[in-house]
Order: sequence, then C-alpha cells, then structure tokens
Amino acid sequence: ITQRQQVSLLIRRELVERAADFNIILDDVSLTELSFGKEYTAAVEAKQVAQQEAQRAAFVVERAKQERQQKIVQAEGEAEAAEMLGKAMGMNPGYLKLRKIRAAQSISRMIAQSQNRVFLPGNSLMINLQDPSFDDLSEKLTKK
Repeated sequence: ITQRQQVSLLIRRELVERAADFNIILDDVSLTELSFGKEYTAAVEAKQVAQQEAQRAAFVVERAKQERQQKIVQAEGEAEAAEMLGKAMGMNPGYLKLRKIRAAQSISRMIAQSQNRVFLPGNSLMINLQDPSFDDLSEKLTKK
C-alpha cells in the first residue's frame, strides 16, 4: 500500500476514540503488518498487469512508427538515387555501359572467389563487349 502512514493515522484516531469510550488511554499505535482481502490483492495485480500491457502496447506503437519513418527515409533515398541515375544516363550514354562493365566485374570476381567452378557464356554476365552498340557509342564519344 502506498499510503501506509495515512492509513496508520486513521486507524490510530479511530482506536483512540473507541478506547476513550471505555476510559482507556492509548499512548501509541503501531501497525506492523497489513493484510488485504483476496479481491483487493487480485484487483491490485490486475491493475499492474493492465499497466504493463499498456506500456508494452505503447512500445509496439512507437517501434512501428520508427520502422515506418525508416522505410520512408529509405524510399526517399532510393527515389533520389534513381533520379540521379536517370540524369547521369541522360547526360552521358556511356554511363550505362560503365555500369554494365562494373556489374560484370563484380560477377566475375564472385565466381573467381567461389570454391565451385562455373562456366558461363559471356552474354549471361550482363555484358557483351562485342555488342555493335558499344562500338557505335565509342565512336560517338570520340567524335565529341
């Protein structure tokens, strides 16, 4: 009980008044142990459980809000990256070829470091350096 002193004072007053009716003078009253009924104890426990569940629910809601905000920031970053990539490709058509070459390098590095040996046709590596458009692009870039 959180108001033990107030309860003690109330009980002391009641006992002093009742004892005075019988010509008894009480000097001091000390409460050493308080016991409560089963209903009261169950109600206190139910209240504590409800408070814990409310705190848990608030935590879940807060975590969901943070995850939502994280997804929004991530999506904004991806959209900005896609926009920048589109601008770079529009300004320099060779950028796409460079990306293909880097992707092929990454794939070939991964395959080379693997314990398994894999044989793949060159066109499955997302790049074909003998592609006529590659030569056309090279000529366009050298003419500028």
